[in-house]
Amino acid sequence: MSRLTRREVLKTSLAAAGGALAVGRSRSFGQVAGAHERIRIAVAGINGRGVSHIDEYLGMNDVEIAYLVDPDSRLFGGQARRIEKKTGRPPRTVQDIRRVLDDKNVDAISIATPNHWHALMTIWACQAGKDVYVEKPMSHNIHEGRLAVEMAARYNRIVQHGTQSRSKGGWEHVAASIASGQLGKLLVARGLCYKQRPSIGFKKPTTPPKELDFDLWLGPAPQQPFHENLVHYNWHWFWDTGNGDIGNQGVHEMDMARWGIPGARLPRSVISLGGRFGYEDQGQTANTQIAIFDYGDTQLIFEVRGLPSKPYQISKGVGNVWHLDTGTIRGGAFYPKGEEKGQGLPVKGKVGPGDGHFRNFIAAMRSRKQADLNAPILEGHYSSALCHLANASYRLGELVPFNPRTKAFGDNKEAYDTLARMEEHLTDNGLKLEGMKYRLGRKLIVNPQTELTDDPQANEILTGSFRGKYSVATA
Repeated sequence: MSRLTRREVLKTSLAAAGGALAVGRSRSFGQVAGAHERIRIAVAGINGRGVSHIDEYLGMNDVEIAYLVDPDSRLFGGQARRIEKKTGRPPRTVQDIRRVLDDKNVDAISIATPNHWHALMTIWACQAGKDVYVEKPMSHNIHEGRLAVEMAARYNRIVQHGTQSRSKGGWEHVAASIASGQLGKLLVARGLCYKQRPSIGFKKPTTPPKELDFDLWLGPAPQQPFHENLVHYNWHWFWDTGNGDIGNQGVHEMDMARWGIPGARLPRSVISLGGRFGYEDQGQTANTQIAIFDYGDTQLIFEVRGLPSKPYQISKGVGNVWHLDTGTIRGGAFYPKGEEKGQGLPVKGKVGPGDGHFRNFIAAMRSRKQADLNAPILEGHYSSALCHLANASYRLGELVPFNPRTKAFGDNKEAYDTLARMEEHLTDNGLKLEGMKYRLGRKLIVNPQTELTDDPQANEILTGSFRGKYSVATA
């Protein structure tokens, strides 16, 4: 299949996707919803993060949760009763999102499914004339992410990405202050995901629960046996369904790091290394990872640690540090070189309307102004793409010993310092590096126009594959 074909507007109808449904336009399609008109939303994926979606919408008098959608019907009862008790209106419950898309009275789909469903569900919703709130990362690979961006533009849909820090925390002040140049030159934008992730053990293949439509749960993922480490959370640590912690918690900090680099989209190159250290289990993704992105005068360095770790320059393990030639920004303050007392940031940034990320989404739905969104789908695409690029590099790497130290970083002192701290971290967790190996990824050169790399095998990962009736690509 040619790249042009992949980037063409999808011809896939819901019928071709296995739904055999008429696609109805939402009543808000191309219109501005009235100030007092209730917006009707379907929440897809109601375990974990989906419960937070429900909580957010239950706090809005002008929003109705019309549907709950999940392949696992065991989840419906408690959430449906909770919604009915709060609002007096019981939601409809369905396992298949395609049962919702032809309801012209549904205005938006709020997606909190596993990652491998995010882009496909966004594409289907846009085609059906629905607005979308899609959790991070907004895609499972770069290709489907770009298709989702194209569909949102083609159908003029409001699509908010679930990087909530774009609406809270004052991070817009960091981006604006760096962009102003008043704090000097940005050298390194660093993202930190030090979040303890214990072993998930091993679960044997077994028969899925009768309440779970496992084929539907898999959707575009390859056919495979059911085991209890997939449903409901540990799918994050399998390549077919998740993107590891760099694409889970990490994408939030990746987004902040990239936001701090003025005008940053895709990097010139990426290289990643790491491994799954400290235990042996069924998980496939790295629990310890470093990714180095080249943005010319600035580099973005990302760190993942799943074993217990002391923080780095901030009070907690998850967050960001921006290193400038005059000092650092951390914890929302600027620390000049040699000084321990932080200063306020010199420039105040702006965010869109609405109090919080979900309210911002609803406000943009009403105004029909893309500029009102704090985290539009294109920004989500670029931040998610960085996670996919890092993982592609890592997955194609070779196992190498810790000693002697790699020369893959050339003269990049910051990269070697980061690796040295990773080695210290592993030693602190009782691991003996002598004789141990880690996975040293390939350096990938990125083409910003095609959003592919110079490596055909990496491009296969970044393009992905889709299963039959759940394909987002057309021949």
